[in-house]
Amino acid sequence: MTPSKGAQKQKHDKRAIALFIACFGGDRPPSSLNRRDWDRFIVQRRCGALRPPGIDKPKAVGEQIIAYDLKCLTAILNWAVVSRYDGRELLERSPLHGLPYPREESPARPILSPDDYTKLLGIAEQVHEHFLLALVLAHETGHRISSIRQLRWSDVDLDKGSIRWRAETDKIGFEHEPPASTEAMGALEQARRQARAIGDAWVFPATEDPSLPCPRTTFNKWWRRAVELAKLPTVRRRGWHSLRRLFATETKDLPLKDQAYLGGWKSPQTLLTVYQRADESTMREGLARRDGRRVQGIR
Repeated sequence: MTPSKGAQKQKHDKRAIALFIACFGGDRPPSSLNRRDWDRFIVQRRCGALRPPGIDKPKAVGEQIIAYDLKCLTAILNWAVVSRYDGRELLERSPLHGLPYPREESPARPILSPDDYTKLLGIAEQVHEHFLLALVLAHETGHRISSIRQLRWSDVDLDKGSIRWRAETDKIGFEHEPPASTEAMGALEQARRQARAIGDAWVFPATEDPSLPCPRTTFNKWWRRAVELAKLPTVRRRGWHSLRRLFATETKDLPLKDQAYLGGWKSPQTLLTVYQRADESTMREGLARRDGRRVQGIR
């Protein structure tokens, strides 16, 4: 199933499978897995004793990442239950069915404030020539930076005013082509004039090799530099994704299905439970509209 997923999902599956083999053993019969194996994986992953190849030093891992790994294992076992080989099921039942995933009691999901976004805009050109465009696209489209950095100019339709987000560059493999704001299209039009690029050229090409997209590590460096220049307070886990949460909050007056499509959420439920935040200004506007209806005699 893995080859049919997006690039990021494929990379995660391969990393996770390497971790399962390291923890349980490559010759271990899947049917023999049990709760002790499940708990051992969680403990070793949490303290960093179990880590992907290439990472030499132990590094503590959060509950969300561990749960993401274990969901991959669960999916593999569930697939084996419904798949057949030589007329027989690969696995009669999943030995880990129903076991609880680790959860953070209060996961850190910081949101960038509109004021802080304005401050970042003010120093964007001091960071890098491409940082301003990336910042505007993250704010105006609500998409993940992993998808933004892999945009090609052929994905941008300036005449139609839309952006195609390819399945292979999306974390959940969701290909869609929503309209984009005037601000986003204006920034793209200006960038294309400066780059003089068309077709499948990258919107954000790597500096050393323009045939490749700019790496994620470079975008993270730009973010840290921007926070420093704008003199924003250091907030744990506040990075590019905080703009996705801001988009979810600022556009929640839209119909939920439209909002989910615009920001690249397959599931409106995820948008509601993970990304949207209660917002005082939105609540006050709603109360004001309610008061206006009362004045007109509507109860």
